[in-house]
Amino acid sequence: MYTIISIWALLKPQGEYKRRRRVCERLWDSYDNEMQQRIYNRLAEALQRGERVNPNPYFAIEDTALYLQQKPPAQTLSYAEYYARYHTTEPRDGWRMKFLPDQQKTIYVKPN
Repeated sequence: MYTIISIWALLKPQGEYKRRRRVCERLWDSYDNEMQQRIYNRLAEALQRGERVNPNPYFAIEDTALYLQQKPPAQTLSYAEYYARYHTTEPRDGWRMKFLPDQQKTIYVKPN
């Protein structure tokens, strides 16, 4: 279980951001343990890779949570890829056929 202490130690806020611990704690506590773990892991990985993390810990936490809550885009296959996989053009496994009139081609789409 990750606590505000662990996320605070990870983010190491500087300057004026050090004073935002209480508001960050309320935000952190609003997420369940699973989401806290996902937020912590994503931020830790970003920091390890040297990626920029918002220096304001509140926004670092909130932005990461919003990113993790976004629905991933639908999967797509071209007509040929779909046929190669399923050896049919009939819908299977949640895939549906979609015609793109502007491109004059058919693709298959599977929502996530």
